[in-house]
Amino acid sequence: MGYKIKSVAVYCGHEFGKNPAYAKDARKVGELLARNKITVVFGGGNVGLMGTMAESALQNGGEVIGISTQHVVSKQEPAHTGLDVKIVDGLSTRKEEMFELSDAFVILPGGIGTLDEMTDVMTKQQVGESCKPIIILNTAKYWELLGQVIVHMEQEGFIEKVSDYNIIVVNTPEELIQTLLYNDNLVTTC
Repeated sequence: MGYKIKSVAVYCGHEFGKNPAYAKDARKVGELLARNKITVVFGGGNVGLMGTMAESALQNGGEVIGISTQHVVSKQEPAHTGLDVKIVDGLSTRKEEMFELSDAFVILPGGIGTLDEMTDVMTKQQVGESCKPIIILNTAKYWELLGQVIVHMEQEGFIEKVSDYNIIVVNTPEELIQTLLYNDNLVTTC
């Protein structure tokens, strides 16, 4: 069996989105990560999918680490009250700390911040700074259009082969946890 994933950064929206399936899957992801003793590292917010996922992990006995910034906490997202949230000086520091604490990355539906966090870890893979796996939960086909854009980038010669990235797309929280626990092909170090 391959390397055991002990912690994941979960990137997702601080809103709920329009489809109730997003919150349902976020709740299930938190539950499954907790029940399988995988530490959740997240943006520290108490709202939207982020808050739902973290609360579910906590309710199921999981270890949850929140990292946020003073600006985000004071202006946009109240910090989660059920745990200690580390406050750092800016978004770059937040992303770097989440990266360092995580063995893999889980991407749920979200907005510009989620997209930024996902492309940040993809860029680290592209330049050889990371081989940590990225698992995208494609709830209700939320990420389908992005997948098409990435394939287009490859076809137009702006990125090498998409298959060179350590990215796995799954459709259910159950597939996600199975991938984290039982996929011997997950590469975690370069």
